[in-house]
Amino acid sequence: MITKVYKINRDNIDTDKLKEAAAILQTGGLVAFPTETVYGLGADAMNPDASRKIYAAKGRPSDNPLIVHISKWEDLEKIARDISGKAKKLADAFWPGPLTMILNKKDQVPKETTGGLNTVAVRMPKDEIALRLIEESGCLIAAPSANTSGRPSPTLAEHVLKDLNGRIPLILDGGEVGIGIESTIIDLTEEIPVILRPGRITNEMLNKVIGEVTIDPGLISEDSGVKPKAPGMKYRHYAPKAGLVLVEGEEENVIAKINALTEELQKHEKKVGIIGTDETVSRYLGDYVISIGARKDEEGIARHLYRILRDFDELGVEMIYSESFSSQGIGQAIMNRLLKAAGHQILEV
Repeated sequence: MITKVYKINRDNIDTDKLKEAAAILQTGGLVAFPTETVYGLGADAMNPDASRKIYAAKGRPSDNPLIVHISKWEDLEKIARDISGKAKKLADAFWPGPLTMILNKKDQVPKETTGGLNTVAVRMPKDEIALRLIEESGCLIAAPSANTSGRPSPTLAEHVLKDLNGRIPLILDGGEVGIGIESTIIDLTEEIPVILRPGRITNEMLNKVIGEVTIDPGLISEDSGVKPKAPGMKYRHYAPKAGLVLVEGEEENVIAKINALTEELQKHEKKVGIIGTDETVSRYLGDYVISIGARKDEEGIARHLYRILRDFDELGVEMIYSESFSSQGIGQAIMNRLLKAAGHQILEV
């Protein structure tokens, strides 16, 4: 299969290219497209065979649910039942945007799309290309991140092509995404809503809209063996090819520890990459030291994270050491992704 890449200008979207992408979706095919979070790999959510193609293209475990992307509130009513007042309040506050809600599904939603569960994960993306594609296709689009399963999520069309070239027919290239980490996922089927994946919409923001919200304990700790209700809960995700270890503690101790670990590996001619911040990069000794941004700019850190992990792949490093970050606000989402990428390897110093 030849994978075509179409550049799309958000200010002047090419209708013919969009129609071609829509036709692929309508006939059960796959299209990668930008959202405000990361690039998604889309298929008709109501077509079980199309959903199976997503799992095959990504090498994704079939019990890992897909998120259904919609363009209007009425779409939610087609696929979810028992829609609560809290769901309406959250939609009014955060849709379109980077929030996914888990609700009880209607029978017509294929279990191939929901990972075998009786719940469905739904969001309304903010990206204009994504919304136009949903509307043009007339499909509700199931779309996980457009990468090989387990790899860092794609924030550029080039990342998608690197992972899925020859596996899908078309990539819509809308340039770099704005947020850079996946949507927040909140489970509304519980009496007290539960955050299953942190993202740009923080628990503090959710709490202001619907009151008490709890956080799944597996977000920072190791995952349990239970069947995942949301993408990214069970399996190692976002991982670079090299090993990754987080180092946590006071700044001076972290820098000293990372430098000591780096020197030891360099004695054995191992290439080392280090993820630092604007405040610390000049003090590291690695073969490749990359700043993820300024600590005060957590949105920038989130936006750069996956690109940096992929940059280290291109550089051929064999081990990556990273500073840790705050577990509050967006920092919680950053740490969740880093811990997943590191397989929960963290050193406290």
